[in-house]
Amino acid sequence: MTLITCADTETTGLSQEKGDKIIEIALLTYDLDTRSLVNRYVQRIDPDRPIDPAAQAVHGISYEMLMGCPKWEDVADEVHRIISGSKCLIAHNLAFDAPFIAGEMLRVGKTVPLVNSFCTMDNGRWATFNGKSPKLGELCFALGVDYDPTAAHAADYDTEVLAECLFKGIDRGFY
Repeated sequence: MTLITCADTETTGLSQEKGDKIIEIALLTYDLDTRSLVNRYVQRIDPDRPIDPAAQAVHGISYEMLMGCPKWEDVADEVHRIISGSKCLIAHNLAFDAPFIAGEMLRVGKTVPLVNSFCTMDNGRWATFNGKSPKLGELCFALGVDYDPTAAHAADYDTEVLAECLFKGIDRGFY
C-alpha cells in the first residue's frame, strides 16, 4: 500500500512569516494503488488571533466560528502523524500550504514532517492555454472534474477535487 495525502489549508491571512496561522486543515489520505480513501482528517483551529477581512472574504470563516475549536497545539501530533505516514504530500499551491504547516509545527516545538511533495498547480501548466499556473477551478475544467465555485475555499472541498484532478491527471499521463 502506497499512501499519499492530499492537503489544503485555510488561514488568517497570506503571510505565515508575519504571524498568520492555519484556521482549517484538510488531509485526505489515499492508497495510491487502489485510489481508495483510507483516512479523512478535517479540522478547524482557533488561531488565537484575528482573521484578515480579505482572507475571511475568500474562505468565509470568521473568528467567531472558531471559538471552542482546538488550538494548533492540540492537533499538531495528529497532523504530523498523518503527513509522516504518507509517501507524498500533495497540494494545489504547495508553496502556500507547506510553509504554513511547517511554521505551525515549529511554533509548537514539533519537527517538520519530511516527505516527498507534489504541487498540482506548479505541475499543471499544461491545463491553461498560456501555460500559467492554473487555479484549482481551471485545473478541474481541463480535466473534466465538476467544480462548484460556491463550495471552493473550504479545505475539505478543495482537497476532494484536488484528489480527483490528481488521479485523472495521472490517468491521462499529465502527472
